[in-house]
Amino acid sequence: MTKREPRWHKSSYSAQEGRCVEVAEGSSVLVRDTGHRTLGHIPYSTDAWAAFLLTLTTKRP
Repeated sequence: MTKREPRWHKSSYSAQEGRCVEVAEGSSVLVRDTGHRTLGHIPYSTDAWAAFLLTLTTKRP
């Protein structure tokens, strides 16, 4: 079985000034700093990532 490399994409929530976050989605969600890719990534469960995104898009009074 061949191990696949993650398919990274720039998060739509990243700032335009170069402070970027890249995300790779699959059986888990990987997040890394675009400026420091060699430092690795942080893995999240898909449920945790969905909950995080929900908090970003939920309107609060």
